[in-house]
Amino acid sequence: MPELSQEPERGRPAPPFGLAEVTGPSMVPTLHHGDLLLLRYGAVVRPGDIVVLRHPFQQDLLVVKRASERREDGWWVLGDNPYAGGDSTDYGTVPEELILGRALARYRPRKPGQRSPLALVRWALSAARPVFPDRSASRRLRAR
Repeated sequence: MPELSQEPERGRPAPPFGLAEVTGPSMVPTLHHGDLLLLRYGAVVRPGDIVVLRHPFQQDLLVVKRASERREDGWWVLGDNPYAGGDSTDYGTVPEELILGRALARYRPRKPGQRSPLALVRWALSAARPVFPDRSASRRLRAR
């Protein structure tokens, strides 16, 4: 469940970009606890995109999931970790108006134990990455 850095106030236009912090294991191995996401609010969502949305039953709770399939009443969203749960298999399709934004990039903060030069180089090369839609995962998840 992410925490948004800026929440649009009512009556004010929403900013085009924002940050969200990932908490929990539902998107492992793609995203890990503590990762930061750069979001584009109101972006067009396509199957395979990683999105931040309001939970359909607890709208003060925000979740990060992969948009798997567009259905007539909303999006079918799934976590990349099949053992974590908490996705459309539990609460059904998510209405379009609950989708807040699409993830554009991921930043993985350095872990405290990464002190060796090799560990720092590995972290520097992989810390910030764009988040691309995983269309193969979308097809694979739909086939279940």
